[in-house]
This record gives sequence, structure tokens and C-alpha cells, in this order.
Amino acid sequence: MQNNLNLLTRQLMPNTHWIIFSQNKLCIFQHQEHYLLPQSLDLFALEEYAENTVMLHQNEEHEIYLLDLQQATIETNHSNIQYTLVTLREVLMGSLNIDFQHVARAWQYAQFLRTHQYCGQCGATTRQVQWEMARQCDICQHRTYPRVSPCIIVAIHNGRQILLAQGHRHTQTQMYSTLAGFVESGESLEQAVHREVAEEVGVQLKNIQYFGSQPWPFPHSLMMGFTAEYAGGDIVVDGKEILHADWFEPEALPNIPPSISIARDLIDYTCKELIQKS
Repeated sequence: MQNNLNLLTRQLMPNTHWIIFSQNKLCIFQHQEHYLLPQSLDLFALEEYAENTVMLHQNEEHEIYLLDLQQATIETNHSNIQYTLVTLREVLMGSLNIDFQHVARAWQYAQFLRTHQYCGQCGATTRQVQWEMARQCDICQHRTYPRVSPCIIVAIHNGRQILLAQGHRHTQTQMYSTLAGFVESGESLEQAVHREVAEEVGVQLKNIQYFGSQPWPFPHSLMMGFTAEYAGGDIVVDGKEILHADWFEPEALPNIPPSISIARDLIDYTCKELIQKS
């Protein structure tokens, strides 16, 4: 990764897109029935932020750049330019037709750059490394990289039912999902699965199988998915992270996460397997 100090003056390839964050929201344009990322900075008065520009992705077809304005507002150079600021969760819900993967990476990089302006070892000012996403302290030579927090997420099945739970953050939407939690230091992924499930709903597991993974920018997680079979115990929710949990038939699921999430992939996969085996 590299800063691009002259991006406002040099010629960019036609398929250039900008991921611009302002007030912790993403800047997009509406074009007929679609939403698009900005393709040029010429529409905005953003020259003073040129040194903060970071390349996110580049191949033969397109380039994607990040510009994080933090709490600064956007002012256009043209009165007829209409833009919208949306939250990452609005992009996540899938109704905006925006590539969530690149936006998610951009947000994680933006958070990293915001929180690592100073060295955590000696307190000196850090600088951006030109060839990778990292911050370097030239006083004590300490280098930092974007934080990635490993998390497990697991779909639990019992006979022809799947265990789904409602967290305290989903009371308004009444959304139910699979269980998840952060991996602790010195803990294997499988140990984390057993511990989190026991802590949150009080049941035991067997036959834990790896499913897949997904980066998740809330705030900087790497979700590692598993399926598991119920082995015993009654559901007893912790009342903190989880407010309610129950067993559900594949044909009678509650409100579940959107299709872009690994939680939904786990639910869809598990329910399909339960139906086929019944």
C-alpha cells in the first residue's frame, strides 16, 4: 500500500473509484436505480487531503483509492452534484449495489490510520510506510500493522433443528443469528467454539467442522466459521451478550442476517443439510 501525493494532478485510468469516508459514513452517488462510488475527486474541494490518499486495490481493469476525511464535511465544486452519505451497515444490507468487500477493507484501513498516528512504544509520531499498509516509528523502529481480531462463529444443529440466538444489539430488528465470539490469547479455534457456546447458551458440542472465513469490519474481525452438533445441556442464555436462544426448524426461521454475511451462509448451509437428511 502507498500514499499517492499527486493523485489530484496525474491522469488516472478510466475505471478509477474512490472510497471516501466523511463523518464515519461512505460517500456514494445515485445513478438512476444504482448507487456508485465517486470516480473522480475533481467534483470535490479536497486538495488539502491529497497526502492522506491511499491505494486500496489495483489491477488491469480498475483502481480503488481511499480518502478518509474523518469528521470533515464534503463540499462540492458543482452545485448540481448530489451525493449521499450512508453507513457501512446500510451497504452491508445489500440494497445499495456497492462492493462491500472493498468498502470493508477501506474502513479497517481508515480506522488503523486514525489510531496509529503515534508510536505505542515510545510515543513519537509515526509515518506511513510506502510499500505496505503499516506505520513506522523512526525513533525506536517500532512498526505497526492493521489489527485483525480472530473470531469464531458457529452454526449448531440438533436433529432437524438449528440453534439461533438474539443478541442485545438486535432487539429492535428481532434478528436471530448464529453464535460468535472473540478468540482469547492461548486458545485454539476449537477451544474458543466450545467456550463461547458454553458461556452464551450453556450447551455442549461435538463434531466441530470448519466451514469458511470472512473479514468483518465491525470493527476489525476475521470471522472463522464452523458447524457443530449438539451434544447436551439445556439452553441457558447469559443475559448479557445473548437475550434469547431457541431451536428452529429450517422452514420456520425467524428474521436472520443478510446474505452477504458468513452468518447467513452458515444458516443456509446448515438448513439445506438438515432438509436433505430428513
